[in-house]
Amino acid sequence: MDLPNEMRAVVFDGFGGPEVLTIASKPVPRPGPGEILVAVHAAGINRPDVLQRMGAYPPPPGAPDWPGLEVAGTVAALGEGAGRFSAGDRVMALVPGGGYAEFASVHADNALPIPDEISFEAAAGFPETFFTVWSNVFERGRLMAGESFLVHGGTSGIGTTAIQLAHAMGATVFATAGSADKCRAAERLGADHCVNYREASFAEALKERTGGRGVDLILDMVGGDYLAGNLAVAAEDGRIVQIAFLRGAKTEIDLNQIMRKRLTLTGSTLRNRSVAFKAAIARELERTVLPLLSEGRVKVLVDATYPLEKAVDAHKHMDDDHIGKIVLLTGR
Repeated sequence: MDLPNEMRAVVFDGFGGPEVLTIASKPVPRPGPGEILVAVHAAGINRPDVLQRMGAYPPPPGAPDWPGLEVAGTVAALGEGAGRFSAGDRVMALVPGGGYAEFASVHADNALPIPDEISFEAAAGFPETFFTVWSNVFERGRLMAGESFLVHGGTSGIGTTAIQLAHAMGATVFATAGSADKCRAAERLGADHCVNYREASFAEALKERTGGRGVDLILDMVGGDYLAGNLAVAAEDGRIVQIAFLRGAKTEIDLNQIMRKRLTLTGSTLRNRSVAFKAAIARELERTVLPLLSEGRVKVLVDATYPLEKAVDAHKHMDDDHIGKIVLLTGR
């Protein structure tokens, strides 16, 4: 296709609240070797975008300085050696930044075909959460069928994804959420039991639920004082995987519990990992998860969509009650 020279993108007018987001004209990127240029139809919004907006999560070197970690659209152009896709193919991709725009370039190996049954809006909510959950729950966390699994924030994008995948893979799934309605939503997705953390201690509730045994794997995005509860509810030889820290990065650690129960405490970030690392996850998702997506056994839950020009409202919605993903649409 004939490419324009300029495109609309959502950029920062300083750092702070949602009001710093504004529309600007940016040069359309040209794909480099091994890259594809995606004509973006939809872009997912994620918590790291909020942190970047606040000045707390700078993009990696070489990435655009405007936000957006996942896109869905069609292939508009191919860089040298990018033979995996053809012009016009429907793709969804994990990008290092710059997704809130009409075009985004990404290495072809970090993109996936969109199943015919899946809309651009749903596909835009797939890469960041499914790449994150797969790498942290099934690779780093080593979750196996028959084990028990706890995810905090069960109705977030990560939470809804983790519940569905863990359930599909044969685990017993627990979750936490902040209301009875959210707990019911988590249980409809496949959680065997959800604890309303505003009404009960998740550690005490799940120790009782598991007959004192505890949970094999915990995926935590909360941090802070949640670590104490995670250590308490972890089963012997249990694993705790930290992927964010909404309640703070620092807290006291009870080393006695880690030693006595032989626990593994680990964590990771995704954005700064190599193209090759992300490509390996993409191939596993294509082999294992895309069939589940096509069959409807797992879904991308889209809570709301907003046009690109309403990015401020979309980010405000991130701070309100929502279940699943919030997505920006370019109007294509």
